[in-house]
Amino acid sequence: MWEIKHSGQATVGSLLAQQARIRPEEIAVEFNDLCRSFAVLNERVNRLANALVECGVGRGDRLAVLSENRLEYVEIYFAASKIGAIVCALNWRLRNIELGHCIQLTEPKIIFVSPKYEENANFPGAGSDLKIVLGETFERFVSQGVPKEPEVQVDPEDPLVILYTSGTTGLPKGAVISHRAFIARVNVFCVDYGMTRDDTFVAWAPMFHMASTDLSIGMPLIGGRVIIVDGFDTLRLGEVIATERLGWLVLMPGVVDRLITHIENESIIPRGILMIGAMADLLPPSQVQKISQLLSSPFLNSFGSTETGIPPCSGSMLKFDADSLSLSKTQNSLCVVKVVDENDEEAEVGIPGEMAVRGPTLFSGYWNAEETNLRDFRNGWFHMGDMFQRNENGTFDFVDRAKYLIKSGGENIYPAEIERVLLSDERIIEAVVVKRADPLWGEVPVAVIACAALPMTEEQVFKICRPNLAGFKQPKQVVFCSLDDFPRSTTGKILRHEIEKLIEQKYSK
Repeated sequence: MWEIKHSGQATVGSLLAQQARIRPEEIAVEFNDLCRSFAVLNERVNRLANALVECGVGRGDRLAVLSENRLEYVEIYFAASKIGAIVCALNWRLRNIELGHCIQLTEPKIIFVSPKYEENANFPGAGSDLKIVLGETFERFVSQGVPKEPEVQVDPEDPLVILYTSGTTGLPKGAVISHRAFIARVNVFCVDYGMTRDDTFVAWAPMFHMASTDLSIGMPLIGGRVIIVDGFDTLRLGEVIATERLGWLVLMPGVVDRLITHIENESIIPRGILMIGAMADLLPPSQVQKISQLLSSPFLNSFGSTETGIPPCSGSMLKFDADSLSLSKTQNSLCVVKVVDENDEEAEVGIPGEMAVRGPTLFSGYWNAEETNLRDFRNGWFHMGDMFQRNENGTFDFVDRAKYLIKSGGENIYPAEIERVLLSDERIIEAVVVKRADPLWGEVPVAVIACAALPMTEEQVFKICRPNLAGFKQPKQVVFCSLDDFPRSTTGKILRHEIEKLIEQKYSK
């Protein structure tokens, strides 16, 4: 039976090797002036994988990457896939204290770091037996490996990537994504949106984010091409839009208006785009319509996550020529979803509940977080912590984010992360962080603070946050009040929704 089971398996590494045999001369990935054909990419990946094995990296060992978007990032992903190693994609926007937590959580054996962020990997507690700087040092390391396929048995359920997500305790969690999940995620793009190997994916979003990671790994598996861009470079993206047939052009709050201006100023005509955008809920409808019209492409009405990939509810698109936009979500293929009440029973139509998911795109749990996994995977379903209601026609309407998650420019921010930092200052006796709508970023955090004795200024609060929190997590406003002003339930729990309502009223005027 083992032989039968084994013959039905495929991994990310084995599928890349097959593409190198099928279409060796076709371009798999490019970055600036560097291009790698499938054959060359696979050979370099093999050399890197074998060099890692020679360094003692084995199945299940972690490899951290701290870098802006570069071609080496993709090579490291695929090298790890050949030997069963796990890539920990570090968020370079985090402060050292946050990076230290991420590294200590996963204990990588090697850290790959770009020259741009080399200093960030030298702080106390960074750990790791070896640091390899991308560029010349990386090239020397790759050249030490032999080009043959590594002789390591890898299973589809083996972890391949750990992406760090904001945690409800105030520190990032490591979401573990397997070979199986990455293969299933690219399948959803093909089944639900008609993406093919003739489409190109532009990885401009940070490579530590699923918006780039899923298809940077997935496209080469079907013979498609990946163009890597270091950040939201409007000039480069404009060139790509005009010359390439694109599959999914990722656009998130905070960048759409910039692209609209560039397209209009340069009179760019797209060659062809299958779909654009993400998180339409967080953008003004007029902006969705405008960018869709300029690019002659529908806007993806998405609801997914790092943990689930583009599912569970990204199955529909907003037509650029429509008179009105309905943001009701359509379920994706290759997943099973339900809305459950507080007793984990399926909620009736029209009754809000928590979204629960099953399916092959799902991640494998959080790294070294048994209690969290037991809670979130209870009764054999992954509970997303997001509130929806099911409609009669089978669509879903988003109601609210459980635990008051803040979505700002594509990044997840949990209030507890900011509150933990604020409350570490002895001058602050109570701190609650809530979201408010923002025309640029979709949502931004606002801190509501009560001071112990002497009054504080907004700048003093910002000064507490700057060294301890990434820029996107910094409160955008601070509201001061007395301790008695915080609305509370009969049990003393702060009523966040009431604070949020007051903040929204204040800033919507």
